[in-house]
Amino acid sequence: MLRLTKPQKLNKGDKVATVSLSWGGAGDPELRWRYELGKKRLEEEFGLIVVEMSNTLKGSEYIYKHPEKRAEDLMNAFSDQSIKAIFSCIGGDDSVRMLPYIDFDIIKNNPKIFLGYSDSTVTHFICLKAGLASFYGPSVLAEFAENVKIFDYTKYWVKKVLFDNSVIGTIPPAEMWTGERIEWLEENRSIAKTMKKNQGYEFMQGEGKIQGTLIGGCIEVLEMMKGTSLWPSLDAFEDAILFFETSEDTPEPFYLKYWLRNYGSQGILQKAKGIIWGKPYQEKYYEEYKEVIKKVVVEELGLKDIPIVYNMSFGHNEPMMCLPYGALAEIDCDNKTFSILESGVI
Repeated sequence: MLRLTKPQKLNKGDKVATVSLSWGGAGDPELRWRYELGKKRLEEEFGLIVVEMSNTLKGSEYIYKHPEKRAEDLMNAFSDQSIKAIFSCIGGDDSVRMLPYIDFDIIKNNPKIFLGYSDSTVTHFICLKAGLASFYGPSVLAEFAENVKIFDYTKYWVKKVLFDNSVIGTIPPAEMWTGERIEWLEENRSIAKTMKKNQGYEFMQGEGKIQGTLIGGCIEVLEMMKGTSLWPSLDAFEDAILFFETSEDTPEPFYLKYWLRNYGSQGILQKAKGIIWGKPYQEKYYEEYKEVIKKVVVEELGLKDIPIVYNMSFGHNEPMMCLPYGALAEIDCDNKTFSILESGVI
């Protein structure tokens, strides 16, 4: 079971650093407005003081060519005692290239909040290896700079999880959802996304209540880490609630089948207490993914009792909850609820 150090909670007036650890679009001239909007929202709606690291806004070409500079930004953000949290600007597809340049002791000795999702899964596992609890949640360019306004559900769970050191409690599904992609043009910033009624959590199997510690991420990104020094020992998955989600790349179902077979071959699925799954992007392959999960987990591995909850409000659709790595969570199959039984911060 995971035992991670919780970081200090955020307060109004705290300084947070923004980092570009994968795609560097925040610094591209045509997208700078989007970054500035996200920054403004963090300052005005959350009361934070937002600072950029040295390379955050150097643009996508520079960021791509210099993974060592991305890692340097991350290390400097952790080292700087005036910075209380680190927020990822956006995901991408190559955070894993930072790995040779990471000093895990810096993170271990300077625990603070790290927030992001998608390719930020790599940085979450960097934090995990350093023994630090981090947070799978919104990014600056996407959710904090959302057209018109931040979604209320997203905003609520950021405040509850990062600014409040009481028990997080029951997290209901978002009532509405969207996977609509509106091009990031400044003239589009006042166009609201089309929202759809959310059918809520889908409990695929399981009975009663189970508890486990949260570990997981974007399943395609996790594939890039298997076999590297970031991949945890089997002990990390003991009594875990695994959380998985797929990205806007919408991988074909047969890939999901191969990947889940790997988790079974490693013994990870057999060690877990439960599995929670984010709504597939734009609900593409919604039923097909479910069939693959049943085929591998239930039929092939014979895990007929492990609770599996599908269509959850985290990952690449909006709005989203905020999941703390290592936190003790509960799946209640009888009452159809998901709860986090402790705080994410101290």
